[in-house]
Amino acid sequence: MKTRKLRDLEVSAIGYGCMGLSMGYGAAPDKAEALRLLRYAYDLGYTLFDTAERYAMGANEALVGEALQDVRNNVALATKFMIEKSDIGHYSKENLFRHIKGKLEQSLGRLRTDHVELYYQHRVNKDIPVEDIAWVMGELIQEGKIRGWGQSQATAEEIRRAHAVTPLTAVQSEYSIMERQFEADVIPVCEALNIGFVPFSPLANGFLSGKISADTTFKGIDARRVITRFDKDNIKANQPLLDLLHHFAREKNATPAQISLAWMLHKKDFVVPVPGSRNRERIYENFGAAAVTLSRDEFAAIETALSTIKIHGNRTDEDLARLRTLTAE
Repeated sequence: MKTRKLRDLEVSAIGYGCMGLSMGYGAAPDKAEALRLLRYAYDLGYTLFDTAERYAMGANEALVGEALQDVRNNVALATKFMIEKSDIGHYSKENLFRHIKGKLEQSLGRLRTDHVELYYQHRVNKDIPVEDIAWVMGELIQEGKIRGWGQSQATAEEIRRAHAVTPLTAVQSEYSIMERQFEADVIPVCEALNIGFVPFSPLANGFLSGKISADTTFKGIDARRVITRFDKDNIKANQPLLDLLHHFAREKNATPAQISLAWMLHKKDFVVPVPGSRNRERIYENFGAAAVTLSRDEFAAIETALSTIKIHGNRTDEDLARLRTLTAE
């Protein structure tokens, strides 16, 4: 596996998103299989493993910690915390620090480690000054409990303000060939400030695998039931994008998913996507995307074609919140 740097943190060029091992895409694999998949990813060469306290109420962190305990020094662990101002009681920076540190200590226990390489604020809370969060992160770095920190779905302004207090290691936000909203300002700010950019859902929740059709159905607690790009009409309307990916996949002896990831890796050398999968073949396929190199002309041809293709549907936190109200069928 080729490596890249998120600021000063060197990791595999493609990381492993662990959420799906516990939640989000219908029935999760049993614990034994999840542990095997994590070790399989490690054995392939993944060194960045991404989880969060909210993934299955901490169970995902516990899986990662158990699977990687004996190779802990060979991997970079990234986890996330979510915080509301109401969680803190009387608001002060000191109380904020105590609350976040308590969350971190619980995550460290589940991860079976005394530190994490990367600690993200899962979503930027508009009621808490980003400068206060950044100050807390600086204190945790001084204590050695985290090596670096990041924001998720942050604006360019929030990144600049936080970075001025405690430099960020990475920003993790949704980004794919279908979701390019952060190209205008966030990614340029990351480049200017030497901050890594870590795309989640880099394969658009599996849409860019090219294996989804209008006849595909999703059941249970599966995010794709409420993500609008998976509406039957939108699947059909997005066929020109899939045709483009299939064309270059044939040209490069690759897969549509690999072309999607290779396109992203070609963009900037500080971009490290974290696709997730519960399928060994897909984990291997994603790993192989780092070896797919696009020439300047090939990349330009993809960009030119993309400029003529309209994307239908998206993924929003508001839509995902509706998943809780759906029946299992």
